[in-house]
Amino acid sequence: MVNQNTVAMDVGFTHEDFAALLDKYDYHFSPGDVVAGTVFSLEPRGALIDIGAKTAAYIPIQEMSINRVDSPDEVLQSNETREFFILADENEDGQLTLSIRRIEYMRAWERVRQLQAEDATVRSIVFATNRGGALVRIEGLRGFIPGSHISTRKPKEELVAEELPLKFLEVDEERNRLVLSHRRALVERKMNRLEVGEVVIGTVRGIKPYGAFIDIGGVSGLLHISEISHDHIDTPHSVFNVNDEVKVMIIDLDAERGRISLSTKQLEPEPGDMVKNPSVVYDKAEEMAAKYRETVMQQQQGGAPAAVVEAPPEIEAPTVEEELEIPSAVEEPEIPPVVEEATVEERSVEEATVEEGSVAPDEPAITAMQNSEGIAEATEEAEEAELAPVTEE
Repeated sequence: MVNQNTVAMDVGFTHEDFAALLDKYDYHFSPGDVVAGTVFSLEPRGALIDIGAKTAAYIPIQEMSINRVDSPDEVLQSNETREFFILADENEDGQLTLSIRRIEYMRAWERVRQLQAEDATVRSIVFATNRGGALVRIEGLRGFIPGSHISTRKPKEELVAEELPLKFLEVDEERNRLVLSHRRALVERKMNRLEVGEVVIGTVRGIKPYGAFIDIGGVSGLLHISEISHDHIDTPHSVFNVNDEVKVMIIDLDAERGRISLSTKQLEPEPGDMVKNPSVVYDKAEEMAAKYRETVMQQQQGGAPAAVVEAPPEIEAPTVEEELEIPSAVEEPEIPPVVEEATVEERSVEEATVEEGSVAPDEPAITAMQNSEGIAEATEEAEEAELAPVTEE
């Protein structure tokens, strides 16, 4: 006969033991880690993500993308598995905060560093301007074009929505700076069609104490005062006027700095002709340039020694950092406003409160763009030290 008495068995496994077992297999997560996670709940202002921790992690809507997101389902789908960046340690509820935006920024910096290393020319649309220059986006990062590196005769304000070719001046993730040059991109493109020793016709666009800036087919070259004539010249104004048409010879092409150096001195049949009779210089420009090229060729072939044409003195331009303040490349996340329907009773209470003057209406929020736009205007001295911008019609 089977004994029907039930014997209670002591399994010796309590809730505390179970919690300890979970702790044993719990992974340690730290801010800065990149982990895989699965979306299991989309919330109005974020999403809950399973990353293998005891408590579901949370990603707020403003951390879901570099770009503005109005609803979590624009970026995430339920049961989707992807990488997340751990943004903050556990809160008092043991919940980690995640980010996709940080991963996108890390990859964007990696990409622009690669583009800079390749000396690539990129194209981007101007989305805003300020006193210091223009703003564009490169791989999702905010790039800044200083005013001295914008090569167009248009007012800066008219550049908004226009696509520009650009070269990288500075890529600095640590300092959060991405600076670009429109002028350098145009000069590089023009340089591909120019040669040292070539005679070109240009127009005087600006005169400074140290030389004249000559527009040669849409880009600007510097005719330094030391390269105007063999005779001493006190000021370029004594030889040129703005809008004068001149013949000049190219003596140096510096693609890295985006500079073209010009000379009329090397075209003089006799020393001082540029001061005494410029028309003689222009008439015999091609002949004198041919002699110059022959001299250069002899030097390259190791022939008879010839006089070396020295490059004009370097014009020290201020660094971008000295010239103006640079807006940060990584923008503060923009949080879309919460739209909630108030009940009739709530609305009547709010209206009554405002009428009594006890609560003032909320002030409009200042956008991240406005907060970061403290761009100082370049000084007149800095503009003079910088080479005149090339122009593009």
